Amino acid sequence: MRALRVFESISIDGYFANETNDMSWAHAGHGDPEFGAWLGENASSGSELLFGRKTYEMMEAYWPTPMAAQQMPVVAKGMNAAKKYVASKTIQPQWNNTELLKGDLIEAVRALKESAGPNVAVLGSGDIASQLGEAGLVDEYQFVIVPIALGAGRTVFTEGCELRLVNQRLFRCGNIVVTYAA
Repeated sequence: MRALRVFESISIDGYFANETNDMSWAHAGHGDPEFGAWLGENASSGSELLFGRKTYEMMEAYWPTPMAAQQMPVVAKGMNAAKKYVASKTIQPQWNNTELLKGDLIEAVRALKESAGPNVAVLGSGDIASQLGEAGLVDEYQFVIVPIALGAGRTVFTEGCELRLVNQRLFRCGNIVVTYAA
């Protein structure tokens, strides 16, 4: 069975977006060469990717572009080469190697996990991550904790969510990457 990992940038107080759905703060640290190298390694993990519609549209608009290839070549190469799934009832994906998940999200992801293939990573897509966590389908959470307090916003956590620390890494830019088993 494939493992399902959620990869999410969160504020130090646990939000993936502020009250107005702004996530621009999540890019803090991208000028740090060590953090950039880690992002490139992580993007080259060989996992298949799962997105919600909003995150997919943002990713599709950026990663296939010459700007992405120039700014973050290793990450762009990994993102464009990866098999991608998008959970949406309203779009037809255009980005290469992308498949639309059909039907009920929970059942579609359960079937995906039970099928043969590499692990699957949910990138961003906080609402999707929250639903999958609540359904008990998430095996691991990997958070980039950005040193900013938002005070309020949207979170991937459900009440009573207990996690076990697996790994942690601190970067000079102040970001901390923590990995938890669900």
